[in-house]
Amino acid sequence: MVIKKINGDEIQTRLTTGWRVCIDYRKLNSVTRKDHFPLPFTNQISEKLVGKNLFFFLDGYSGYNQIYINPLDQEKTTFTCPFGTFAFKCMHFGLCNAPATFQRCMLSIFSDMTGKCMKIFMDDFSIFGESFDEFLNHLQHVL
Repeated sequence: MVIKKINGDEIQTRLTTGWRVCIDYRKLNSVTRKDHFPLPFTNQISEKLVGKNLFFFLDGYSGYNQIYINPLDQEKTTFTCPFGTFAFKCMHFGLCNAPATFQRCMLSIFSDMTGKCMKIFMDDFSIFGESFDEFLNHLQHVL
């Protein structure tokens, strides 16, 4: 993505490392049983940070791609393009249950830290602490 500044200069906001495949899964999503796992509202995240001295935000790079799709369900993600026919082995954005699945996985992994020193919103993580040493300890524990 490139953003034009008022003076005409361009700022690249993301390193382009290749193609990003975007599939229209509306038909698949319409017949998929929905996972109603609760996702937090962004104001719940920001309210937790109020009064915290230190906080840090991490982005789970390609987070969905870290979760494998059941081999029996991979064929449901099949798509065809000029280069051939493919199916995803890992969860892809656009699948209706991807956000809930990812949120559930992250809450499971970080269950001992969620609410105490971090909040999770899909693939974004907020780590916080009252003192510098406490904050670094929390950050190190997450990483």
